[in-house]
Amino acid sequence: MEKSINVLERLASALGQRDETPNIALAEEIAAQEDKEGIQALVHGLQQKKATANDCIKVLYEIGERKPDLIADYLEDFKALLFHKNNRLQWGVMTALYWISTVQPDKIHKHLVQIMDAASQGSVITRDYAVNILIQLATSPAYTDDAHHLLFEQLLQSPVNQLPMYAERAVAVVGEAYRHRFVEILTQRLDDVEKASKRKRLEKVIKKVMSN
Repeated sequence: MEKSINVLERLASALGQRDETPNIALAEEIAAQEDKEGIQALVHGLQQKKATANDCIKVLYEIGERKPDLIADYLEDFKALLFHKNNRLQWGVMTALYWISTVQPDKIHKHLVQIMDAASQGSVITRDYAVNILIQLATSPAYTDDAHHLLFEQLLQSPVNQLPMYAERAVAVVGEAYRHRFVEILTQRLDDVEKASKRKRLEKVIKKVMSN
């Protein structure tokens, strides 16, 4: 791999490419070699011009998907960008935080208030990954109660378009003690869902939980 100082030159925007192929290839290479200097250069790149920052966050969360421990030390850098006016950067750092939650739930749990504030103010994708974080935390005994409480708040408030997806993702982690409330919320929200296909998806989740 090239020296880390040249990492930014390998980004899609630097190469004049409009697709994500170079960014994904770079992420795979950095993850495979555990190039910490390269990761640091990408984090610094988040402060550069928009095109560079957008590519950097793409590479960083792709690294996180492959080896989340490699980006965990930069949690504070990601968190600082949760309310950034650049939407791509905003939901990108939420994605990175999700991957960190898979290996260091304790660190993510400390920042749940800010994460959920960002979710409430951010884009659909920002909210999607915040919900993913809650679902991940629900699997950790130390944080399951907080996670379920916040997850149920999201199910009550989420846009109808997102609701079936959130319910489908959550059903695998909702503990026995929380199933009644889970079903209660989904049943309550059925009245909000006009599209037949989305209603069927919700009803399928409800049926699955009640049959267990």
